[in-house]
Amino acid sequence: MPRLDAAELRERMARDLPGAVLEVVPLQVAAAPPHGPQPGAFMTSDTLVAPSRLVEAACYLRDLLGYAYLSDIAVVDYLADDLFELVYRFYHVEGGEGLTLKVRIPRDHPEVPSLTPAWPGANFHEREAFDLYGIVFVGHPFLRRIYMWDEFEGFPMRKDFPKQGDKYIGADE
Repeated sequence: MPRLDAAELRERMARDLPGAVLEVVPLQVAAAPPHGPQPGAFMTSDTLVAPSRLVEAACYLRDLLGYAYLSDIAVVDYLADDLFELVYRFYHVEGGEGLTLKVRIPRDHPEVPSLTPAWPGANFHEREAFDLYGIVFVGHPFLRRIYMWDEFEGFPMRKDFPKQGDKYIGADE
């Protein structure tokens, strides 16, 4: 099967998974309704999907298009826009360019379905995002901290996490 570019992926997913692909628009647009046009902090050609359709979209890449390798999940904290963007990078095991799916979720209620039951390789990536950003992956079989100790309070990679003066820096001084 020939490899797809980002525009072809959006077109195919929009056709085969109605309602899964969201439109990305520039940031100047006022707050958008859920599943309507989404703010485009950095306009890219990547495919933005509805959080509720993430698992379906990822399985579409794997099962129908052959992109069976999930290399990583990155989190971008858009503090000013009050949202997190999760970036999922998929590759075809035979090589070639990868495809990227993005999901945007609000910072005050950061929940997204877990890919781990369908993609076991997502396990540690999701636990890392949970531990460092506080993102809850609904349906994850073992969602607990992976880097920080259990008693640690907060999420140290969030842009609003205090870098100085918190109880872990200089607490004994």
